[in-house]
Amino acid sequence: MKKPSTSYQPQRKKNQRGTHQSKPSAAGSVRIIGGQLKRRHVGFIDSDGLRPTPDRLRETLFNWLINDIHGARVLDCFAGSGVLGIEALSRGAAHTTFIEQSVQQAKLLQNSCEQLRLPNDTWHVFTGDAISLLSAGTDSTVFDIVFIDPPYAKDLWQPILTTLITHSLIDANTLLYIETDKTLDEQTLRQFEVVKQTKVGQAIAGLYRLVAS
Repeated sequence: MKKPSTSYQPQRKKNQRGTHQSKPSAAGSVRIIGGQLKRRHVGFIDSDGLRPTPDRLRETLFNWLINDIHGARVLDCFAGSGVLGIEALSRGAAHTTFIEQSVQQAKLLQNSCEQLRLPNDTWHVFTGDAISLLSAGTDSTVFDIVFIDPPYAKDLWQPILTTLITHSLIDANTLLYIETDKTLDEQTLRQFEVVKQTKVGQAIAGLYRLVAS
């Protein structure tokens, strides 16, 4: 597959010489549960709507993806701590594109990737609104796996799915992980088929595919 669009604006990975940039401080951390980075931690800030996917649910998710994760190109639409995308890299994904709206959290995520010594060519952190950034892209990248776990209160599932379809960022082979706090209506999922589904606490999680037209 082609490299993700360079029209997105990534965070700088290095400071310019002679300048000082303070690192954001984490309010909490979440551990990676599998792969080469097992038991390492990534931090996250205290922010409304930021709730890393719990261990139990992540274990289920990556059991679902066990035959699909190796070499995959991954999109983490609402990255937050980035634990889903980093876990994917830990388990053999080729590349993860992270999108995070919070500037502070995006910087913290970038720091996490650097501290974990992830190769620079296996990840990019982009700061901004996921729908706007993906809509602005000009590349024809089709992702193998997409994580969609937005802040529940913002109800962004329908807009992000529409954006992914409209801009040909997914196809019938793409696996989409969708995490919600409610059952999505038939209209939102009308173009998708359920591959797997579970409920853990308040979270309803599923793996979906676009129905071939």
